[in-house]
Amino acid sequence: MLERFARTLLPRRCPGCDGQLGQAAGLCAACMAALRPQVLSHSPLSGLVRPHLVVLGPYRGVLSRSVRALKYGGAREVADALGTRLGREIPGAWQIGAVTGVPLHSSRLRERGYNQAELLGRAAAGALGLPYLSTLTRQRATGTQAKRHASERLTALQDAFGIVPGLTLPARLLLLDDVLTTGTTLKSCADVLRAAGVSEVYFAAVAR
Repeated sequence: MLERFARTLLPRRCPGCDGQLGQAAGLCAACMAALRPQVLSHSPLSGLVRPHLVVLGPYRGVLSRSVRALKYGGAREVADALGTRLGREIPGAWQIGAVTGVPLHSSRLRERGYNQAELLGRAAAGALGLPYLSTLTRQRATGTQAKRHASERLTALQDAFGIVPGLTLPARLLLLDDVLTTGTTLKSCADVLRAAGVSEVYFAAVAR
């Protein structure tokens, strides 16, 4: 209640359109209505033609501005809005047992103060009524992947991820990240999860 009252008193801009947020949390109603969620059967993440990936739209406009605000502008509320929407779009037929996110290296986590994929994943897990599990570690810093070619990303991410010891992993897991570009990061994480005993890894990303 106090948070909602504070939103009314304090003028805040929507990260997606720069309009007034009013009482909305994260993104305004117009930006949320502009999202175009899709369940995809074709992507670099799978060689099989079957539903395996949920995205909220292409990486442009509202989504590109929102993701940048989340990653670089400290706009954590954006993760609640977008992660919750992602969770609501996950097909029940996938029978997910838990949600996890792509990890940050400890140095990047200290710099940013939070892992945006974890915030998104926790919001998605809440919408699904499932646990969020921190399943993966980033064993070495790999630098920013955004401007690298696919082959450079593959080299940079080789043996970059490890499994958190002592976890009981579900048979079906949803792996989440903020943006899907070449898919190298998500595939590298999925390989580690499968090697640890997860039989089915499904994917979700805010934007592609």
